[in-house]
Amino acid sequence: MRKGQYSQKLISNLEKKALRIRQLIIEMVYRAGSGHPGGSLSAVEIVTALYFHIMRIRPKEPHWEDRDRFILSKGHACPVLYAALAERGFFNIKELYTLRRINSILQGHPDMKKTPGVDMTSGSLGHGLSVGVGMALAAKLDNKDYHVYVLLGDGELQEGLIWEAAMSAAHYKLDNLTAIVDYNGLQVDGKVSDIMEIAPVAEKWKSFGWKVLKIDGHNFYQILESIEEAKSSRNVPVVIIAHTVKGKGVSFMENVVDWHGKAPTKEEYKLAMRELYGKK
Repeated sequence: MRKGQYSQKLISNLEKKALRIRQLIIEMVYRAGSGHPGGSLSAVEIVTALYFHIMRIRPKEPHWEDRDRFILSKGHACPVLYAALAERGFFNIKELYTLRRINSILQGHPDMKKTPGVDMTSGSLGHGLSVGVGMALAAKLDNKDYHVYVLLGDGELQEGLIWEAAMSAAHYKLDNLTAIVDYNGLQVDGKVSDIMEIAPVAEKWKSFGWKVLKIDGHNFYQILESIEEAKSSRNVPVVIIAHTVKGKGVSFMENVVDWHGKAPTKEEYKLAMRELYGKK
């Protein structure tokens, strides 16, 4: 990947924003007493790059017709999306601390009718890519130039609906659709390879007619370059296979399956925040 294409200032700003989002993820899941920190932390750089550099959006006009669309198909990882939306100005940062409370605008899975900036309700795994195909088709039919991004979990690729959507996206040559796979290797019950092997992932997508890019999902240079390449591709949908670390950024959460869906204790919270704020 060519590092010279992006300024060090841009990368530094994105890294600072990613750190802030990690801090908010831990804070909100701890206060809620439940949630999914592991898969939220693994997707931080991807979501940060999209919301703070790539996507064409207007936080004060969340339903702006010409905005780019984002679907968090792995909806249980909503803390990363909520933190990004709040930091981007879609709603007050204080709302983050109401995560999962009754009547909160921030439920345990994204709800497009409750949360400003959420383009699609999600959480039932496997559906996000099909919705993305519909949005991308709508853009083509309406002669709109917005781009649709769908973030998928690797365990989610075990769902058959994903591959029906992949087939239709290639059939309709949806070059305004980019799928990103958060490939951290773990799902709720253990290793993806033990539960239901999805490899060879790249070859599967290629066989369905997609262009495939493989990157380090925590490297901003690679993330930005791959997304720009995806946007410039013609007559073919693109999938970015982003190799990531579940629980990235908090040492005792990294690559530990137990952190798929539980909140830290008070002591674990303090330890995580000390790490994230750079304190010993």
